[in-house]
Amino acid sequence: MMDKDKKLGELAKQILAGVGGKDNVAYVTHCMTRLRFNVKDSSLPNDEQLKAIPGVLGVAHSGGQLQIIIGQTVDQVYASICTLGGFSNSSPISENLDKPKEKLTFKRVGNNILDALAGCLTPLIPLLVAASMFKMVVAVFGPGMLNILTEKSDLYTLLTFVGDAGFYFFPIFIAYTASVKFKTTTVVAMLLGGIMIHPTLVQIATDGLPFTVYGIPAQAQVYSSTVIPIILAVWVMSYVEKFFKTYLPNSLKTIFAPTFTIAIMIPLTLVILGPAGNFIGQYISEGILAFGNLGGFAHLIAIGLIGALWQFLVMTGMHLLMITTMFMLFASNGSDNFVTLGAVAASMAVTGMCIGAALRIKNKEEKNLAWSYVIAGIIGGVTEPGLYGVAVKYKRPFWGLMAGGFAGAVYASLTGVTAYALVPVANFLALSAYAGGSTTNLINGIISGIISIVVAAVITYFVGVETKGQVE
Repeated sequence: MMDKDKKLGELAKQILAGVGGKDNVAYVTHCMTRLRFNVKDSSLPNDEQLKAIPGVLGVAHSGGQLQIIIGQTVDQVYASICTLGGFSNSSPISENLDKPKEKLTFKRVGNNILDALAGCLTPLIPLLVAASMFKMVVAVFGPGMLNILTEKSDLYTLLTFVGDAGFYFFPIFIAYTASVKFKTTTVVAMLLGGIMIHPTLVQIATDGLPFTVYGIPAQAQVYSSTVIPIILAVWVMSYVEKFFKTYLPNSLKTIFAPTFTIAIMIPLTLVILGPAGNFIGQYISEGILAFGNLGGFAHLIAIGLIGALWQFLVMTGMHLLMITTMFMLFASNGSDNFVTLGAVAASMAVTGMCIGAALRIKNKEEKNLAWSYVIAGIIGGVTEPGLYGVAVKYKRPFWGLMAGGFAGAVYASLTGVTAYALVPVANFLALSAYAGGSTTNLINGIISGIISIVVAAVITYFVGVETKGQVE
């Protein structure tokens, strides 16, 4: 254990040096597999030097972030980096106020949106995993399938509301993560999230009663299980709070900065930002659902392309946009017959690709690494070690990866599979997303995963791998 800790500590030390040292770090966080740095001077980090560090699986740039792929030990490496740099685990590091502003372009705006989504949604993955697992247990053992739990049993009721809580209280959970991302007071942001899902407001919206905020007519809406409204609200709140903290006398800030901030944010949120965010969220959800309801050849090809190209989206960070739509679809509709099918198939295909590569590679050390990636994918739910350690490294396995993802997704489309739970993990438990409907739905979902693994393994084995220009 001590050797492992020492090795991870050395890895953290080399990474911190590779990004330009602690003084070059403006903000650092992590997701399930990646360290995510916002650096002050982007010219200091060298991608090739970072990739050469033992333990670094790859380097990517997305949403204005320098992302270093570590794998399952990312949380331990992150903790070591925070210790070495004197960074806080829960709060962003102060930005360099002298940093020159970048020119605002469409690309920069897009990167900022991706960066905001990553900062607000990525930290929620453990919560969603836990909530979805409870919902999956209810689906499998409830009346819809095995009928071990009856709807009137206390255990069924308990598991149901525990699973639902993970989605219902989205505005409060996201308020927390958004406050960290946008550098504003966390508890005040969470109060704003609580206001949006207060039972009185929910009842007014449900009953369709007229409502005003400071005399301004407001369209009361139900914000439970929503994503976009609270992100917009906390983003705007960060500027409102900053204004009051800047111009209020120090003796008054403690009391009046949070009070005035909420007082201003109430009409902004309930009259403008909330309804606008709801409209955007519904527009995106309905657009995705429209694709899912196309039917026929168009639906089949669309899902197949998601399965084939999903891992490329992961490598660029663009999958966050798709994951955001998945959050909204499950929160508002409770199911998804489009995005999830391709994403799960693609995740299973990574495992299949690693199996095919492991069977084909002759070098013992490289073969053992490939088998470790299989275990990391099918058990640990982490596909990036295989993605970067096999596909990116050897190139040719990309064909197997795409073929497996396409084949599994197409089968899911042909058999009308629907996902009933958001399971943001890439191991075999991802197939539990298909529990909740009919038994046939679950069986076909599992078959689609098996097809992805088998096709990816076979294609990868036959196309071979590249090692120094030679097929091995």
